[in-house]
Amino acid sequence: MAMRILWVCNILPPILGEKLGLPGSVKEGWISGILEQLIQEPEVETLGVCFPTNGPARHMGTKLQVGEKEVCLYDFTEDTVHPECYETGLEQRFAEIFDHFSPYVLHIFGTEYGHTLAALKAFGKPEKSLVGLQGIISLCAKAYMADLPKEIQQKRTFRDWLKKDSLLEQQEKFRIRGEREKESIALTGHVTGRTQFDKDAALEMNPKVQYHPMHETMRSCFYTGNWSLESCKKHSIFFSQADYPLKGFHYLLQALPKILQQFPDTTVTVAGNSLVQFHTIKEKLKISAYGAYLRKVMQENRLEEKIRFLGKLEAEQMKQAYLNCHTFVCASSLENSPNSVAEAMLLGVPVVAPTVGGIPSMVETEKEGILYAPGNTEALAEAIIRLWQQDELAQNLGAKGQIKAKKAHNGINNYRKLLAMYQEIGL
Repeated sequence: MAMRILWVCNILPPILGEKLGLPGSVKEGWISGILEQLIQEPEVETLGVCFPTNGPARHMGTKLQVGEKEVCLYDFTEDTVHPECYETGLEQRFAEIFDHFSPYVLHIFGTEYGHTLAALKAFGKPEKSLVGLQGIISLCAKAYMADLPKEIQQKRTFRDWLKKDSLLEQQEKFRIRGEREKESIALTGHVTGRTQFDKDAALEMNPKVQYHPMHETMRSCFYTGNWSLESCKKHSIFFSQADYPLKGFHYLLQALPKILQQFPDTTVTVAGNSLVQFHTIKEKLKISAYGAYLRKVMQENRLEEKIRFLGKLEAEQMKQAYLNCHTFVCASSLENSPNSVAEAMLLGVPVVAPTVGGIPSMVETEKEGILYAPGNTEALAEAIIRLWQQDELAQNLGAKGQIKAKKAHNGINNYRKLLAMYQEIGL
């Protein structure tokens, strides 16, 4: 049966951005992988892609030749910098898009933005709606502060005051988005997820929703290359994101003094821009309360020379950062299925992570990585020390983790599952 599939994405997929001469987002690169397969799929008669723009909407079914298939493009105006804001005008915009495209299946990627709820309200066909679960925002809101001291949670720097973006305000924004997520899950008939955690969460929000298990397909470069003990930098840690408390970078900082007692040459590299550095008064005024706290912990423990922020990294640069490290650490207070853990596992990098959210569905502790009790910085330090003291353990965990990840994130298998979902929902 030929199908008309309409996607609603959080980003403009790079493969389409290149054709339009617009910058496509490097985030969620796995979407491009699925898109490349769908445009070659004879079962999909017509494919439409909706994406957000910060400016006025310009595309209403713009036909774009991608390979042998035309893709219909639609955009909608949304303030993606402030995802907690809900713009009711989106419902009208989506109603117009649906009238124009007439989708058999509406597939929305993620629940993080208001456009998910707006699209589901405008579509009004839960039996033909599929929502892909990414993070579970409503539960992330509760875990947002990640055991930060109360006085830090309540602190406001000049930057926080000016942007109305203190830690408490950030948590409130997550809470608002979480309420919208609950509404969205209640309005769809189908969700796709990949962990016991997201399945339980979805069914609690909507006991009638049909849950379809399917792993994500990672960016293509992570399917080649292998970590090795001989070529990595010994006693080095890679941390993929430290932007906000939920990611738990402060836990790693608190664990470092114990690690340094055993391995004084320990170093940490962090993807993303530094939250802690400033060289001028103007730069100091831009530091957030969380950045100031991280800086304080680093100074108190004399860690400044041990930490290096790498700035924004493209996929190949991220890959090299994984391969260079001795251990990849995730220390989040809550995650569903972090792509960073999946990428590290695909490359065979030894992984240390907490037993939170969906991570236990990804990593069997002592077999494919080492999991520790969330927030337990002593256990985090001990896990890293064990890996560095036992080379055979590190190699075995990395190798077995790679086998599991390559099976879970097999692009062909995941695509077949997705196509089967479309066929089932579109009937």
